[in-house]
Parts: sequence; C-alpha cells; structure tokens
Amino acid sequence: MGAEAGEPSSILRAYPVQRAPALCGVWGRVSVASLTLACAMRGGRDPNSGPSGHRRLAAAFSYGVASMAMVFVNKAVLMQYVHSMTLLTLQQIATALLIHFGQVLGMSKRKDFSLITAKKLLPVSIFYNANVGFALASLKGVNIPMYIAIKRITPLAVLVAGCMRGKGKPPTQVILSVICTATGVLIAALGDFSFDLYGYRMALTSVFFQTMYLILVEKSGAEDGLSSVDLMFYNSILSLPFLFFLIIATGEFPHSLTVLSAKAASLTFSVILIISLVMGIVLNFTMFWCTIVNSALTTTIVGVLKGVGSTTLGFVLLGGVEVHALNVTGLVINTFGGVWYSYAKYKQKKKTPRKIQHDVESHAHK
Repeated sequence: MGAEAGEPSSILRAYPVQRAPALCGVWGRVSVASLTLACAMRGGRDPNSGPSGHRRLAAAFSYGVASMAMVFVNKAVLMQYVHSMTLLTLQQIATALLIHFGQVLGMSKRKDFSLITAKKLLPVSIFYNANVGFALASLKGVNIPMYIAIKRITPLAVLVAGCMRGKGKPPTQVILSVICTATGVLIAALGDFSFDLYGYRMALTSVFFQTMYLILVEKSGAEDGLSSVDLMFYNSILSLPFLFFLIIATGEFPHSLTVLSAKAASLTFSVILIISLVMGIVLNFTMFWCTIVNSALTTTIVGVLKGVGSTTLGFVLLGGVEVHALNVTGLVINTFGGVWYSYAKYKQKKKTPRKIQHDVESHAHK
C-alpha cells in the first residue's frame, strides 16, 4: 500500500501519514493515513482513465453504509453484552488474525513487524485504546444521537489544547463552528430524557483521550510511511497486553467470558457479535476504496452525511429516543456545527492547496 512502481518516494513524504482512530470503527472516523496514501496513489494516474461512475458511486455508498453501521452494531452488542473492554479486546484479536491470515492467503500486504516501530507506536496505541474503551463504555448508557453529538466536540478540545501549546489562531469560521457544535451538545443534554451521568462522563473522557491521541500523533509523526493495514496490525498487537491487563484488573475477566458463552447460544447475538468483530476491517477497506476511486474530499463529505444519517436513525432504532424540543433543537444545532466545521476546513485547505496541514482537528469529529 505504498507508492506505486515508478512513483518517486517524495510523493509519500509530501503526504505525512497521520491517522485518526478508525481502527475499530466505533464512530466511523475518517483515517487520514488512508486518505493521504490514497491521494498519493492517485497522483500519478491519468485522470481520463479513472474508474467508472458506477464504481465511484458504489465505493462512496459502501463507505457510508459501513461507517454508519459500525455505531449501531456496537450499540446492539452492548445492549445485550455490557462488558465493553472484553468486546474491544475481541475486536483487536479479530483484526490481528484477519490481517495475518489475509497476508498468508495473499489477499493483503503489510510490512514485517519491527520492534523499533512498535516502540514508537506504543504510546499512540495506549491513548487510542483508552479513547475507544471509554467510547464503548459510554454507548452502554448514552443514546446514539447524543453519543454522536458529544463526540463532535472533539475539535473544540483540540483547538483549546492547540492554544495552550502556542499554536497559531485558527480561522474565525473554524472557531465559530466548533462553538456552535459544543452549544448544541449543551442544549441537547438539557432535553435528554434518557440522561445517564455515567454515560456522559465516559463519552467526555473519551473526548479527552481522543484529543491527547490526536496531539500525540501530530507531535510524534511516528506513523509516517505506514499503510492503513500496517497501522491496524501494529495497533492490534500492541493493544492486547494493555487490554488483557484492564479486563483482569477491572474484574471483567473471567466472568465476561462466561456471559459471552451463554449469550453465544443465541443465533441473533452471535451474528451481531461476528459483524462487530469484522466491521473494523470492512470500514477501513471501504474508506480506502472510496478515497482511491473518488477523492479525499468525497470521503470527508460522505463522513459528514453519515453523521447526519446516524443521528436521524438513532431516534428510531435500538430503542429510539424520547423526543423533546430542546433535545431535537440541540442536535440540529450540533449537526449544523459539524457540517459548518467541515466546510470551514475545506475552505481553509483550498486557500493553501500545496501546504500540508498538520492540523489533526480537521478530522477529529467525523
């Protein structure tokens, strides 16, 4: 998944690889590693020999469906199986095994495992898993529309952290859009009949760890030159010791396995669980495909539309949400802020098309 034969290596250097946490696809976030590598792969091609319109549409549609489905699949599992850390551990094991056997069967390629690279990626992996672990825990108590709304305030946290680190002031539209997004969350929370303090705390803690993760990736640049498959494999392998410690320390293990064995007798639960375990791979593949046959902008737009669709479906699926005027108003404001934010970042990039933006908040909310 590097540069194509005959392409200069400077192409990859022109697109520093950074990755938002999409590995398990818990909230269907866009992977900048995939986007930048895909852009590099598209760079040397004849635009007139591109894929057909039907293939472009199929790629965009597949990514949108996979991205939207991930949140609902995880929510469906957690409604029946509350041991979120064990679920995350199983997802990481499944990811590592699928990538390994995919390489053995010649279906995928990845670089050989390197201890030096693993050492660089270890802190990133720890923050990533803390982020995803708290996000899964929040889904046990927070309805899907509110979960998506809370996760959209990550850009605000990244902007605040950037100011504290002495980074330059972002464009006014970016600042206003993230304030709009955060205001929508506060209004929606006031009208949330199913308000769950524990779930809100878990979601906000997830935002904190996601912010730290993004800052660490931006600061270290440790992921340069790694493909999406490489990143998923390293993250899965490095996550397992950390996750095994957590499920033992928190008392989930071995009770969680006993519960899982009992639940596995249900065909419906087993099917949903298997889908949850493989969705991370499916999500990253469809996202990479969409970027290659379309563009990074198309993938970003699909991500925004997916968020709108997930919020709407969240009102009626998996138990639904009791409607309150404040809740709906807040979610509309929050969604508008998310769309506005994406537009503001798009305009910012158009003004500096040749400049690489080391601004990881540009993909933190999708």
